[in-house]
Amino acid sequence: MFLERFIQYIQFEKRYSPHTVSAYQSDLGQFIAFLNNPEGIEPPPELTITHPDQITHHHIRNWMVDMMGNEIASRSVSRKIATLRKYFKFLLADGIIIVNPASKINTPKVPKNLPVVVEDAKLTQMLDGALNGSGTPIFNEDFAGTRDKLVVEMLFGTGMRLAELVGLKETDIDKYEGTVKVLGKRNKQRIIPLNNELKLLLERYLLLKKSENFSNNSLTLIVTNKGTDVYPKLIYLIVQKYLSHISTQSKRSPHVLRHTFATSLLNKGADLNAIKELLGHANLSATQIYTHNSVERLKSIYKLAHPKA
Repeated sequence: MFLERFIQYIQFEKRYSPHTVSAYQSDLGQFIAFLNNPEGIEPPPELTITHPDQITHHHIRNWMVDMMGNEIASRSVSRKIATLRKYFKFLLADGIIIVNPASKINTPKVPKNLPVVVEDAKLTQMLDGALNGSGTPIFNEDFAGTRDKLVVEMLFGTGMRLAELVGLKETDIDKYEGTVKVLGKRNKQRIIPLNNELKLLLERYLLLKKSENFSNNSLTLIVTNKGTDVYPKLIYLIVQKYLSHISTQSKRSPHVLRHTFATSLLNKGADLNAIKELLGHANLSATQIYTHNSVERLKSIYKLAHPKA
C-alpha cells in the first residue's frame, strides 16, 4: 500500500514532527484495517484490497459513516480524512494511482470553539508566590518545585506548545540576549523573548539541576525528578496540578496556558501579526480566533460601564 514510502516522505522530506508522523501512521493504519474488515468479518481473498488503486471514494465514505456511527468526534473524523487526502495526493504525484479517491469527500462541519483561558491576574498571583489553602507556598523551593514553576512560567510566558517545551535543550536558552530558540511544527525555528522573572527562574533552576548531580547529565532543559528527559504526560500533569489551584474549569491543559498567553497579549494591545510570529502560526487565520475572546471581553466591559448597556 506504499505506506512506508509515504511515511518516509512526511518524515524526511516534509520534516513533520514525530507526533504528527505517529498520528498519520495511526490514521492510515485504522483506515487499512477498516478496508479489510469493514463489517467485523474478514473478506475472502479475492475481495482483499492490496493496492491503493483499488480504493474508491465509496470506501472512504463508508469509513466516515462507520466512525460517526461509533461517535468519533467530528474534529477527529475531519483530521483522519485530511490524512487520507495527503496520502492519496502523494500517491497521485508519484504516479501510483491515477485518481485521488479522497478529492471529492466532504467532511463533517467542525464547530469552532473559542480558546479556553485562565485569568492571567490569578495566574500571575500564583506564580508570584501565592499560598495554598493550608497557608504554604504553592510551589516548593526544591528542585521539583522549581522545575514545576518553570514549566508553568515557560508555557505562560512564551506561549510555546507542549511538544516544543519537551524538546528544549539548555543550549536553546540565550541568557545574554534573554531569548529562547524554539523548534516548532515542520521544524520551523523561532526566537521568543524571555521576561526578567523567567530569566531569573531559569538561572535558579539550572543551578538546582546541576546540584542534583544526575547520573545521565541530560542537556534537555526540563527533566524528571530522576534527571531523565521529560515526557509530555508529565508536563500535562504538572500543569493540571497547579491550574487546579486557580481554576475550576475542566480543561486545564498546557494549551490553555498558550491560549492565555495570546489572549493576554491581545488584550494589552499587541499587534496580531506579532502574536502570530510568537506563536509560530503559519497563517494569520489561526491567530485571529483570539480576537473573539477579546471581543467578548470588550462586550463585558461595555455592559458594565455604559449607561445604556
